[in-house]
Amino acid sequence: MNTQFLQTPIDYLKGVGPNRADLLKKELGIHTFQDLINLFPNRYLDRTHYYKIGDLQRNSSEIQIVGKITHIKTVEQKRNKRLVATFVDDTGKMELVWFRGHKWIRENLKLNTPYVIFGKVNWFNGVYSMPHPEMELLAQHEKSLRSAMQPIYPSTEKLSSSGITNRVINTLMQTLFRELKNNITESLSEPLLKSLKLMPKSEAFFNVHFPQGQEKLTRAQYRLKFEELFFIQIQLLQKRQLHKTKIKGYPFEKVGPYFNTFFSSHLPFPLTGAQKRVIKEIRNDLGSNAQMNRLLQGDVGSGKTIVAFMSMLIALDNDFQACLMAPTEILSVQHYNNLSEWCNLLNIRVDLLTGSTKASRRKEIHESLENGDLQILIGTHALLEDKVKFRNLGLAIIDEQHRFGVAQRSKLWHKNIHPPHVFVMTATPIPRTLAMSVYGDLDISVIDEMPPGRKDIKTVHRFDANRLKVFRFLKDEIAKGRQVYIVYPLIQESQAMDYKDLMDGYASIEREFPKPEYQISIVHGQMKAADKDYEMERFVKGETQIMVATTVIEVGVNVPNASVMIIESAERFGLSQLHQLRGRVGRGAEQSYCILMTSHKLSADARTRLETMVRTNDGFEISEVDLKLRGPGDMMGTQQSGVLNLRIADIIKDSEILKIARGYATQVIKEDPQLSLPQNTPIRNTYQQLAKYKNIWNYIS
Repeated sequence: MNTQFLQTPIDYLKGVGPNRADLLKKELGIHTFQDLINLFPNRYLDRTHYYKIGDLQRNSSEIQIVGKITHIKTVEQKRNKRLVATFVDDTGKMELVWFRGHKWIRENLKLNTPYVIFGKVNWFNGVYSMPHPEMELLAQHEKSLRSAMQPIYPSTEKLSSSGITNRVINTLMQTLFRELKNNITESLSEPLLKSLKLMPKSEAFFNVHFPQGQEKLTRAQYRLKFEELFFIQIQLLQKRQLHKTKIKGYPFEKVGPYFNTFFSSHLPFPLTGAQKRVIKEIRNDLGSNAQMNRLLQGDVGSGKTIVAFMSMLIALDNDFQACLMAPTEILSVQHYNNLSEWCNLLNIRVDLLTGSTKASRRKEIHESLENGDLQILIGTHALLEDKVKFRNLGLAIIDEQHRFGVAQRSKLWHKNIHPPHVFVMTATPIPRTLAMSVYGDLDISVIDEMPPGRKDIKTVHRFDANRLKVFRFLKDEIAKGRQVYIVYPLIQESQAMDYKDLMDGYASIEREFPKPEYQISIVHGQMKAADKDYEMERFVKGETQIMVATTVIEVGVNVPNASVMIIESAERFGLSQLHQLRGRVGRGAEQSYCILMTSHKLSADARTRLETMVRTNDGFEISEVDLKLRGPGDMMGTQQSGVLNLRIADIIKDSEILKIARGYATQVIKEDPQLSLPQNTPIRNTYQQLAKYKNIWNYIS
């Protein structure tokens, strides 16, 4: 069947009409025949068995019965009427009940004619009844495109109340398949179908909508899931290849004095094997003619910043500028402070641009950027403003990339004639399955070892009842000269409540740790920036031993002397946030601790999160658990929550199929980058159709 047919507007399918078409578009996004065939069932009911009224049990299961209606009556109730029909078979009788649509039902029901009814059975006042049953004349039932497994389609309240029931969707599907006559174009190559023993596409579609038994349904689902994931991978690999061949980058041909001097004379600590490997991967990218597009993953404290700085030095050695963009002012200030020390040693001009930079300073920064005097610029979203023009930006580094939307990333690109090399860093480890799907077009580097001398952070879970013991432990640590963070949750919707929690907590800590023996800093979102900085500064200098804060300190605050992190109401935090917070300690050579405080009331998910934190310090393992608990949409944050709007596959449950699809897609693209071999014609045609109708790429970032 040509693809043109499947692009027919849904309005033209027999049985739809303008009103139904409008509802299907608004409620389920079904605009064409193609959208309808891609509306996959959520679950299936076994419709192979017919029950007898005499054998009914008092459970509310969904069952089907063959029988006749002998009598219909209207029963008046206080508020409204109900329509009741007596339904009989050769073993007994029951009632069918309708609370709405009486006129239409009365006119259409046939008395003393065999029907098949299907629905939930209720037992009330000694009588079995079935409210709003699905009904079909036995003669029709025997003729219809029926299957052993009854598909249940996604629906909404509006569809149900407008009479577009599961049965109506099923009938529309039958009409569509009759018109299609199973004539669906194959989209995968012969070698693929053979190698994976996949069912042909037309058979797979038929068996997903009209399963001819469990085994066929399973094979059909596998085939369609594989195909969906395979074409996403083809798309990502093609995009990556296009990047490497078409988008020219500036070749940084030399590694010069900036890089070499820093490497030989100023390294603050020896590089780990993982850092060396990643720098080598970046050097190879920068030396080629293609634009670098790389994702650098590394756990909290694994040393990504120094890798970023050394990459910038390669840009400077080739007479280009570099920039580093961070999601928050605190983090960009911290990057600036870290890099300034190294830049001073090398006489490099570096500056900071954030929302709170004064207008006069801004003007100076803009000018020295344009004339090329300013070599490295660090900042927040402020770097994206149109006024910020570089003379020759060669490398753009984006930290905590999941906080920036795709549109924002591309803005940096357009600051030059040629796009700069781009490299994005994240301390939020991305599970392999997600990395393969969402960042499949980026090259991925991983720093998977910690700098030597770092000890694992000991993590424990304590209930509020143990608070006094915890306070005693804190006093011991402070006596050894260590510092402590105490973090309270910040959940936007209830800022007033969070503020109260924080202030109550602060008051009880002040009582327990009185002045002048102890000094306490407090930082929260409702303070002025200057006050926040002042309090942070006191803690960094060691003038205060305890920092009470909301999650402002989640990303990037670096105090090597802080060795204890207490997280209050830890059950209210997500896993990746707990892991990020824990990463604020353990930055010095001393043993560090993370104490998760909770009440006794915990949900199953909260328990899993706490157990995971206590069990492991490995960010990648934590991210896998997080993905299972939260699903892909939540993990990617708001900008990319539509990221995997899949039709039939599920990135978590089908991660094995995803790996297989990635493997085969890689093989196909490697052997035939343009998909021009005759055997790959079906793949090429499908890929072009998908790109043309944009109905599957909507979710690729």
